[in-house]
Amino acid sequence: MASHKKFEEKYSLPYILLSDPEKEVLSAYDVWKEKNMYGKKVMGVVRSSVIIDEEGNIEKVFTKVKAKENAGETLEALR
Repeated sequence: MASHKKFEEKYSLPYILLSDPEKEVLSAYDVWKEKNMYGKKVMGVVRSSVIIDEEGNIEKVFTKVKAKENAGETLEALR
């Protein structure tokens, strides 16, 4: 997606950002769920982080992620 490419370039990211408009990966990781937003039921992404090893095995899953805390928690788990 063009928006992802622009973001990658703006921040000089050394990796490709995932785009999943068909929600295939979101469904596979079971993070596309019904949520309650302002009293209304809507479908959306449940913020999560997943650590995957070199062989593709899931090492750790962080659910109910808070943006301000997640980077530190993830780095700690990788040590």
